[in-house]
Amino acid sequence: MSEVLIAPQPVQLPVMESFYTLQGEGYHNGRAAYFIRLGGCEVGCHWCDVKESWDASLHPQVTIEAIVNGALEHPGRLAVITGGEPLMHDLTDLTGALQRAGFQTNIETSGVYAVSGSWDWVCFSPKKFKEPHSDIYSKANELKVIIYNRSDFEFAEEHAAKLQTSTCQLLLQPEWSRHEMMLPQIIEYVKDNPKWRVSLQTHKYMNIP
Repeated sequence: MSEVLIAPQPVQLPVMESFYTLQGEGYHNGRAAYFIRLGGCEVGCHWCDVKESWDASLHPQVTIEAIVNGALEHPGRLAVITGGEPLMHDLTDLTGALQRAGFQTNIETSGVYAVSGSWDWVCFSPKKFKEPHSDIYSKANELKVIIYNRSDFEFAEEHAAKLQTSTCQLLLQPEWSRHEMMLPQIIEYVKDNPKWRVSLQTHKYMNIP
């Protein structure tokens, strides 16, 4: 009797939303970008502005082909994978498909899981609520620390000291609800510690997604 071959199911990921806009913060601020926001996060930042992304089961499973086809509808060729915490998922197939389609692949991650996928740029934004995986310190192109209170400057320096590459960009960004209070402190800190740069959520100033 001949063996019955069962075709493998296409890889799917929980997509909360995807949209074309400008990258509003970090090193690539101002660039046209297609954002792919994946569902699922166990970090639990109390100031997170996308808490609806935390439960992956609430979001539809979308095939890699459909995700890439959505990105191809727009002229920009920068794809930003975010969340939630995108590294909860194996991103090897997604990044491979995006790169074959001509996209630069960037990720925004808290770094709490080992890095999967092929990345052109890794933005590492550590959080106090969950310890990062050691894997991230050799892969980060950008360390972006959210400053909510003054103790976060020390937190930022602790993570900068663990980086294993001298080319990683160091950015300090005020948490939006406290930016009027914290931005002047960040400015003074950067003046005293010029290895750091200021990152702003410019999309919120411009009132765009």
